[in-house]
Amino acid sequence: MEGHVLGNAFAAAIVLLAALAAWRLRASAFWRERLGEIARRRPIATVVVALYLGVALLDSVAWRDAQPGEASVEARSLLDRAFPADFRERSYSAPLAAVEFYGGAALAHPGRHLLGTDILGRDVLHLALGGARVALLIGGLTSLIAIPLAIALGLAAGYLGGRTDDLVFFLLSTLASMPSILLLVALIMVIGRGPVQVCLALAVTSWVNFCRVVRGETLKLRELDYVSAARALGVSELRIVWRHVLPNLSHLVVITFVLTFSQLVLSEAILSWLGVGIDGSWGQMIDQARDELARDPIIAWNLGAASAALFGLILAVNLVGDALRDVLDPHTLRERT
Repeated sequence: MEGHVLGNAFAAAIVLLAALAAWRLRASAFWRERLGEIARRRPIATVVVALYLGVALLDSVAWRDAQPGEASVEARSLLDRAFPADFRERSYSAPLAAVEFYGGAALAHPGRHLLGTDILGRDVLHLALGGARVALLIGGLTSLIAIPLAIALGLAAGYLGGRTDDLVFFLLSTLASMPSILLLVALIMVIGRGPVQVCLALAVTSWVNFCRVVRGETLKLRELDYVSAARALGVSELRIVWRHVLPNLSHLVVITFVLTFSQLVLSEAILSWLGVGIDGSWGQMIDQARDELARDPIIAWNLGAASAALFGLILAVNLVGDALRDVLDPHTLRERT
């Protein structure tokens, strides 16, 4: 299947799931109140996260413009179509400049590159906006793989104990004893450098710490009075886990998702520095811009745009996640009641 077709299918699935989740949450008074409180606490951060999601979605929907006599035409996304098809220069140009940075020749699009162009003449604003899709894919998809895996294994180890606990703890200890960055690079070199492969490699190396936390918390929760009472009343173990253990882990899941998301986005930047990152990411922009600081005069707009976009996303996600943790923490809810 072609890449843009897979991207369109993924974007459609995300929109469908988001619409279904919004419909379900709207029907719940509890969630309406919590989401409204998050918006009141962090209005700017909420809007910023929504903007990043919107830009990423626009960059995920793409199609080809059929041209007579052309066998292959590159697919362009909705974000790409917001810029002219030939929106390139020969090399560097400063933000809003009318001439090239070197040589002073006239630009093909004078005064229209808001953040300048890179060494290949590509518009830096276009590149920075396109990096949002890669960052959200890395942070979101990897978290959706790593966190459920950590919860499942941590619950099994902490609640069942015995040999299950020994097996999970042996697996945790084995992975924790390996240098994560070396294991990550090795996995990527083996399974490939595509976005999905990188997400899988990151998931393998990022679930260990949270699994240890879930295991420890489950060991404590399974001995509490209300769990013992439910067990004495004949409630099944699966129902006890679902109704009494998992809800008390929700605040940990939120905190871990936020921290994991930020860590994963930054990890991709490190991988790009090592030459095994994903094309089109902010990490790749930063890696390509590191030599530009040694030029005279300094070319800083490429590095500044990628760094600002990366900082803005991580800060906004952390602020929203902090508010979400506050409104979902069982201890906070008990204090209010």
